[in-house]
Amino acid sequence: MMLAGAGSFGEKGTRGMKKRSAGGTRAGRRRQALVVLVTAASKQEAVRIGRALVKAELAACVNLLPGIRSIFRWEGKVSEEREVLLIGKSRSDLFGRLAAEVKRLHSYKVPEVIAFPIVYGAADYLAWIEKSTRKPLKY
Repeated sequence: MMLAGAGSFGEKGTRGMKKRSAGGTRAGRRRQALVVLVTAASKQEAVRIGRALVKAELAACVNLLPGIRSIFRWEGKVSEEREVLLIGKSRSDLFGRLAAEVKRLHSYKVPEVIAFPIVYGAADYLAWIEKSTRKPLKY
């Protein structure tokens, strides 16, 4: 299995990529694979948001983890609610559109939409994320 560093997209040895001794690649300043976290109030809302993100090619895949318990401060009070966690795989260049779509579909006034870069991953999985998401806009 080949590992790609920094969640980079592209084939080993392509322009803008540096070879790594671990048999993978590391990107310069290029699109980056992301793990995106979103919480939803219900399973139905989570399914609706997850399907919309994948259908719009803003996420390659979305996993749903029901039954999480969230403790948070809202409007000056500490609250506790059951929620569903969505874990999506996307790209840094799509995050703005993904976040806007989540906000459009979400029941919360301020939904959680955060992302972490994928630092390392199987090269074929990272390539799949790239192929399964929207192509970049051409200017």
